[in-house]
Amino acid sequence: MSSNASVEPRRTALDALHRSLGATMTDFAGWDMPLRYGSERDEHLAVRTRAGLFDLSHMGEITVSGPQAAALLDHALVGNIGGVKTGRARYTMICRADGGILDDLIVYRLADTEYMVVANASNAQVVLDALTERADGFDAEVRDDRDAYALLAIQGPESPGILKSLTDADLDGLKYYAGLPGTVAGVPALIARTGYTGEDGFELFVAPADAEKLWQALTDAGTAAGLAPCGLSCRDTLRLEAGMPLYGHELSTSLTPFDAGLGRVVKFEKEGDFVGREALSAAAARALENPPRVLVGLAAEGRRVPRAGYPVVAGGKVIGEVTSGAPSPTLGRPIAMAYVDAEHSAPGTAGVGVDIRGSHEPYEVVALPFYKRQK
Repeated sequence: MSSNASVEPRRTALDALHRSLGATMTDFAGWDMPLRYGSERDEHLAVRTRAGLFDLSHMGEITVSGPQAAALLDHALVGNIGGVKTGRARYTMICRADGGILDDLIVYRLADTEYMVVANASNAQVVLDALTERADGFDAEVRDDRDAYALLAIQGPESPGILKSLTDADLDGLKYYAGLPGTVAGVPALIARTGYTGEDGFELFVAPADAEKLWQALTDAGTAAGLAPCGLSCRDTLRLEAGMPLYGHELSTSLTPFDAGLGRVVKFEKEGDFVGREALSAAAARALENPPRVLVGLAAEGRRVPRAGYPVVAGGKVIGEVTSGAPSPTLGRPIAMAYVDAEHSAPGTAGVGVDIRGSHEPYEVVALPFYKRQK
């Protein structure tokens, strides 16, 4: 019997609250998480038009601190982390020596010699292990802080107004991909203007003991604005419409950032060596000479929904593969992201379809993202 056979999923500090709200729970990356509270379409549209409240406490927080914290992160990750100003955040990746993507990350610079790395729930242990191993020889400490934080997100056009009613932090001055310490409803929090929905919004890192109080305060403050509790299901359709990659779908160890169309996150100009530099340099050169498959959007002409792994076809040949697919509540038709051969990647390319259980359904190649909010 494997040691994992009887492992209970972990529960967030808000578990009892989710159940009291009638949430449908699901095992996600070893955590019991709310999938939806009612209609995932209604939750999705609440975020697009009003505001939604998410529990993201399954994400993995890792603190890197010490005199050489920046040098360690510049060595361990592909981005220029030493160049991030205090109070700002950076989207980046951690790769293997062969260039394969171990995870995509957000790194917050909390102080001169202190950073918080936020990893995907499914990869948190992998990232922690890699950073710990890569810290050898650096005057820096890597600390597992997954149990130190609960993470709530409020997303949508009404979210700034709702949050402003609960904090005196300077939200107007808080730029996208920035974070500042503050107090929300009397709860100490790191307030970050980040998110995974394509909308304006905030992520609030707090002590687990404060999570329920904060959730309740946000719920009360947001009632008049139409705030809705939201589960992982609508989070997935929101990020898909916004063209945001999901690890295990658009990103994996078999792909380099250049294969994923995200070569911009690799900063060769930074000083010193970093894990994967040589392999990624070769991948960048290969991508110029012989373009890899390109990540594109596909919009259905019919009603059938494509799913991850379905072949993309043209002229009777397989030209790619769907990585994510779902009905789009905003567009009113099924959409997908897929890697396709470069010659079929231009928006408007004719004759492209998805093989859905033997039937070639017509799809339109469109530019990503499918949805972009009006500023």
